[in-house]
Amino acid sequence: MKSLKLILTNLKYFAPVWVFASLNMVTGTWVLYLPYIKTKFALNDGQIGLALFCLALGILVAIPLVPIITKKIGVGKSTFLGILMYALLFNIPLLVPSFTLLGVSLFFAGIFSGFTDVAMNALVVTIENRDKTNFMSAAHGFFSLGGFLGAGIGSILIGIIATPFWHMLIIFGFVVFTNLLLAKNYSHIKDAPIASKEKIGGLKKLRPLVVLAFVAFIIMCNEGAVEHWSNLFLYDIVKVSESVAGLGFIAFSLCMTLGRFLGDGVSQKYGPIKVIIYGCIISLGSYVLILTSTLYVSVLGFGILGLGLSVIIPELFRLAGRTKNIPTSVSISFVSGVGFLGFLVGPVIIGFISNISSLLIGYVFLAILIAWSIALTYFKLKPASKS
Repeated sequence: MKSLKLILTNLKYFAPVWVFASLNMVTGTWVLYLPYIKTKFALNDGQIGLALFCLALGILVAIPLVPIITKKIGVGKSTFLGILMYALLFNIPLLVPSFTLLGVSLFFAGIFSGFTDVAMNALVVTIENRDKTNFMSAAHGFFSLGGFLGAGIGSILIGIIATPFWHMLIIFGFVVFTNLLLAKNYSHIKDAPIASKEKIGGLKKLRPLVVLAFVAFIIMCNEGAVEHWSNLFLYDIVKVSESVAGLGFIAFSLCMTLGRFLGDGVSQKYGPIKVIIYGCIISLGSYVLILTSTLYVSVLGFGILGLGLSVIIPELFRLAGRTKNIPTSVSISFVSGVGFLGFLVGPVIIGFISNISSLLIGYVFLAILIAWSIALTYFKLKPASKS
């Protein structure tokens, strides 16, 4: 909780962390209106998936652009620009008159989603390295908190505000106003200069990041799969009602938020490698509980899974940002880009496995992936961290 206290008592740490909360607050509000979008355009689930793919495509397009832009204007200004544009552009999908324009608007919103995500993580790593402190995990805790606030407050406002656009506009105004007030605390920050004068470029230079990126892929594959399939697991496999099926994801989200608020202190005590290994071991054990297919035990398993996964991505980003002779924005872009690809394809893979076998086997596959990440971290990352 030391990092949380640091954030809440010092604006130079709270300001960049608030971007994390703001990003997911906008997303959490937008997700509430997916049923509205589906009804408005009379879409089937496949078309909804296609629309969301446009959002994901925009994110992937943005990721390689971040190092170029942050080099020119700085990682602080890039973060500020990203969150303002993201909040603005997510008003448009609720106004467009056609499915085609919906896809186009989500693509551009996705560009600034990916741009902001990479820039804000690079910003936090830069501040951590400069101030010799840890608050990356807590920053991701605020990201989870932002989604909870966006969805939670939004669920209340939906019953009060009849027009979705006005609801989204209120969130936009709040996000822009608060970030305008706070941006002066980080907008001047630029990437720390690298020690080597050697030009950074080409895939060979990214070789030290490959294992980090692949572990990120596995972990975010699990996160994406749980976000999209935990409700259906409880509904189809455990055989609960629709009103109860959301308990797994609620437990997962709350425990992930808690774990991220505690993660920086744990990281300082044990180091990133041990935190990643222990987090993966906890996650692997949680699948044993989930696969019992008993309501309370499975829900407990989802909660423990959230706790185990919570600290891993922040630690991977932290390690990436400390990689020698690679600019922070470049290393974060690569690792987060590959990781987010896992977040996108995870739900698709589980859907494919479920279609040819069963959802239960899909979750077994997720557990196998976690076991693989333990092996990669122990045999590849651990020796590399000592060299």
